[in-house]
Amino acid sequence: MKTIFAAIGALAILPTAAATEVAVTYSDDFAEELSDNYGEREGETLTEEIIEDLDRAFDRAGVAPARVDVMIVDAKPNRPTFQQLSDRPGLDAIRSISLGGMELTGTAYDADGNVLATQEYEWFENDIRDVVGSSTWMDANRASSRFAKKLAKQLNDS
Repeated sequence: MKTIFAAIGALAILPTAAATEVAVTYSDDFAEELSDNYGEREGETLTEEIIEDLDRAFDRAGVAPARVDVMIVDAKPNRPTFQQLSDRPGLDAIRSISLGGMELTGTAYDADGNVLATQEYEWFENDIRDVVGSSTWMDANRASSRFAKKLAKQLNDS
């Protein structure tokens, strides 16, 4: 089953507005977590957020690599996912909260396939008091946005 999720992630190659091709994949551990716990749609949600964040960051920085490969190494939600709520009826979509975040790695390439930049980024919330009022993937989305800005800055500086 985790092979299916890895394949889905690998097929999530979408061109951004700046004509940058972005491929998002999942580590084996995260693919297994999606399969066993979070649900397939959550990987798609995170993939879309990463692509949007990269597009926005590249546009603001004025950079346009030909291709970017991103791997979600790990991600934790702040609130239960639909799959978790379905599997565990005792969870409360509003009051059940946890520390979330995401770990990502990425590589940007030029049109000839040369590496322009690599970026590793990890951010997980460390204070439960900051989670109140958050969405399911708020901290993971924050990590994605920061990852995209750091990669765009690295590309802009090179």
